[in-house]
Amino acid sequence: MKRTALHGEHVKLGAKLVPFGGFEMPVQYSSILKEHNAVRHRAGLFDLSHMGQFWLTGDMVADWADTLTTNAVATMKPMQARYNLFCNPAGGTHDDTIFYRLENRWLLVVNASNADKMWEHLNANRPASGVELENQHGKSALIAIQGPRSLAMLQPHVDVDLEALKYYFCIEGRVDGVPATIARTGYTGEDGFELFLSNDAAPKIWSTLLESHRGEGLEACGLGARDVLRLEAGMPLYGHELTEEITPVQAGLKWAVKTTKPEFLGKEALEGQIHGDDYSRIAGVVMGGRIPAREGYPVWHGGRLVGSIRSGSIAPSVDNKNVATALLEKAAATEATRLEIEIRGTKHEATVVPLPFYKRAK
Repeated sequence: MKRTALHGEHVKLGAKLVPFGGFEMPVQYSSILKEHNAVRHRAGLFDLSHMGQFWLTGDMVADWADTLTTNAVATMKPMQARYNLFCNPAGGTHDDTIFYRLENRWLLVVNASNADKMWEHLNANRPASGVELENQHGKSALIAIQGPRSLAMLQPHVDVDLEALKYYFCIEGRVDGVPATIARTGYTGEDGFELFLSNDAAPKIWSTLLESHRGEGLEACGLGARDVLRLEAGMPLYGHELTEEITPVQAGLKWAVKTTKPEFLGKEALEGQIHGDDYSRIAGVVMGGRIPAREGYPVWHGGRLVGSIRSGSIAPSVDNKNVATALLEKAAATEATRLEIEIRGTKHEATVVPLPFYKRAK
C-alpha cells in the first residue's frame, strides 16, 4: 500500500486510514458529519495526493488529446481547467479527468484507481512525435481547501489575487513561499482551491494552513466527507455513476460530450445513444423513510426490476434525507416517479428527484 507525502500528518491527527486507489488514505479524522459541515459552512482541507498527475508537453498535445476525449481540449485558454472524459469504443467511460492548460505544458489529473490504466491508455495511443508524457503519480502532492471561507483562509498564504481567479482556471504562484499551481477547482459543490506542489513542501503547507485557521473552523477532512459532499452536489464517482459500461451520456454528462468535434474514441456509440434516447440513465432518488439505499440494491417500478442503486448516503445538506443515485430504465427515471428499493428482501418507497440534490447559493 502506497502512502502520500502527508501520511505522517494524518497519523498525527489520529485519522482512520483505509486502502483507496492503492494508497493508505484518511477516511475520517473526527467524524464524517463534522467534516462535512465544516466544508458546507466554513472550510475543509483534503489530501488528494493519491490522484494521478500526468504532465503532457509538445506541439501536438491538444489536437491529439481531442482524438481521445469527449470534451474539447484545443479550445482551452491558457491557464484554463476543463472537465473531460476518456471513453472506450463502445462509449463506456475509461475515466473522468480534469485537464489544465499551463503556460508551457498540460496537466492531466486522473482518478487514483485508474492511474495505471490511464497511463497505459495514453502511451498506447501516443503519436510517434509531438507528445511527451511524464508520470507524476505519487511523486507530486495535491492539497484542496474547499468551502465558503476557503478564499479568505488561503489568501494570506499566497502571493496572487485569488478573488480575481475565475472558476475552473489556475495560476502559478507561491504558497507560504513554496512554488505551486493554484487552481479554482474542486469536488464538493462549494467554492475552493486545489494546490499542486512538491511532496517535500506538502507537510509544512498542510500543517501551517490547519494551525493558522483551526480557530476559524478549518477542519482536516477525509474521503468519507468528500463522498457525501460530492453525492449531494450530484457529481459522479468513477466506479459508481461512471464505469467502462456506463457512458457519459447515461451519467447525465452530455454537456461534456462535444459531438461537433471530429472523430474521437467512442463518438459513434455516444451519438447513437443521444439520437436514440432509449438508454438507462443515472437519476436522483430520495428514500421515503430512514433506511438508506446502498450500492447494488435492486430498484423496482410497477412490479418490474428497472435498475439498481449506484451510490447512497444520508444528506445533511438536504434535511438529513437518505438520497441515492440509481441507474434506471428511461421510463422509470422521470422526475416524481415512485419507485421501490429492495433492501434485504423488503421493498421501501422512494421517489425520483432532479440532480443535484444540493446547490450552493451564489
